[in-house]
Amino acid sequence: MSVTVRVPAKVNVQLAVGGARPDGFHDLANVFLAVGLYDEVTVTPATELKITCSGPDAHQVPLDASNLAARAAIALAARHGLSPDVHIHIAKDIPVAGGMAGGSADGAGALLACDTLWGLGSSREELLDICAELGSDVPFSLLGGAALGTGRGELLQALPVGGSFHWVFALADGGLSTPAVYGEFDRLTAHAAVPEPVASPALLAALRDGDATSLAQTVVNDLQPAALSLFPALARTLAVGSEAGALASLVSGSGPTTAFLAKSAASADEIASALLASGTCRAVRLASGPADGATVVAPAV
Repeated sequence: MSVTVRVPAKVNVQLAVGGARPDGFHDLANVFLAVGLYDEVTVTPATELKITCSGPDAHQVPLDASNLAARAAIALAARHGLSPDVHIHIAKDIPVAGGMAGGSADGAGALLACDTLWGLGSSREELLDICAELGSDVPFSLLGGAALGTGRGELLQALPVGGSFHWVFALADGGLSTPAVYGEFDRLTAHAAVPEPVASPALLAALRDGDATSLAQTVVNDLQPAALSLFPALARTLAVGSEAGALASLVSGSGPTTAFLAKSAASADEIASALLASGTCRAVRLASGPADGATVVAPAV
């Protein structure tokens, strides 16, 4: 018996960041869009909790209890008085440490897979509650589509999307730590008044209307200056994408993956080719969004 769950990557089309809170987190207005790059998480009964991983950059994925997939299994089991004795295998296709919520996706995928395997029938609200305990991006990985995240990003409001948006993602040669990027954000804004984060009405309207040109005029990432400060080479990658016709070029989340909004699938191909030819990134990936959230694709039989 095993259960496999497919779970998507995300891009932040708006990431508005407030000042540091007393708990060390930041209030956010975080507009998530799920995109069609996926990890698949398979859980199988075992004598003890075990994590394995395959796929690009699998060697960078922790295989101990710090992995969000392991933490998800442990948290769900604890709520129901169970022992988390499962083998969790992650077939990884979402870039690792790339600002696309790959670890969060694995946590959401493992949570849904274990719930299905164990026949718990937890409600979506119960699963989202556990997701919020695991991390700020984990609830959206379960939900998918598009959503506004407030609080530290875990309080979600689903958003309507009127069409499909085409993206190119350039993978950097190296990684960035999310805590380090937030720390650099705090350093860069230490002597500035940081406004309260709010979602852009124009951006929400562009999503609703499926208007890529209008969306490009409103995308913003408040963490981008911090990511560029820690990883200056990303500026050249962004410039290459813009020169190749991207409607918008931005760092994805905390980076170092850079995201390029294209006007069409054909334009996305041209942008991808230019990025590869430039030598400013180690690989490119194309995907469109919105994409569905965590979905059982191979249930127990």
